[in-house]
Amino acid sequence: MPEELKPPAPTQDAGWSRVWPLLVLVALWQLVAMQAQSRVLPTPVAVWGALWAEITSGSLLFHLGSTLTRVGLSFVLAMVLGVALGILMGRSRRWDRLLDSFLVLGLNIPALVTTILCYIWFGLTEAAAIAAVVVNKIPMVAVSLREGARAVDTSLLEVADVYRLTRFQRFTKVYLPQLYPYLFSSARNGLALIWKIVLVVELLGRSDGVGFQIGSFFHFFDITSILAYTLAFAGVIFLLEAMLLRPLENRLNRWRG
Repeated sequence: MPEELKPPAPTQDAGWSRVWPLLVLVALWQLVAMQAQSRVLPTPVAVWGALWAEITSGSLLFHLGSTLTRVGLSFVLAMVLGVALGILMGRSRRWDRLLDSFLVLGLNIPALVTTILCYIWFGLTEAAAIAAVVVNKIPMVAVSLREGARAVDTSLLEVADVYRLTRFQRFTKVYLPQLYPYLFSSARNGLALIWKIVLVVELLGRSDGVGFQIGSFFHFFDITSILAYTLAFAGVIFLLEAMLLRPLENRLNRWRG
């Protein structure tokens, strides 16, 4: 590959460019909060104090752990089922016609409605909470992977047949790598969406988790603690993105040159 066409290697400047806008936002937040001096807009220093107090008491780690468990289970189930459904619909026009209406319906039913129905039908159980999140996420994954399956280069599959690759080799070495951009797009969108739905699920029918805590703080108009829990969970998502998703995506997409 010519040197001028190679993508630039990641540098420390690239990492810093992602951090400094957040620092500017925090500085502006601090200035505005100091000027406003309002109970509904605490300063970042006050939020950090509340966050540290929750960490040292063990409350935040307990509730954050409960939420992350639900997010993890929901994410894995939604990705597995959504990817399988998307590939099936992308490769088969018959299945695409049969399931498309259900996909459109699933995309447009509000998460709140699904959550309430799951709790009414299955009770205020952990299984109902996970099912509500998974049902909301599957259509979005399926739509993305359906487009990816349609975009697969069939000539590469023909080359694989010429070299007499097994079905497993064709799928893992030729077919699946072409779906990586769609998989990681779905994964990122999935994390962003799933944790929001999980908070709603916890708010409505769980006795632990970040959503439950935020609901409790809301009753006391404790904006500082609400922001503390929100930032804690956002920090976890940032770490997952920086330490897991982005390195894995770069590693798997090296074949693209």
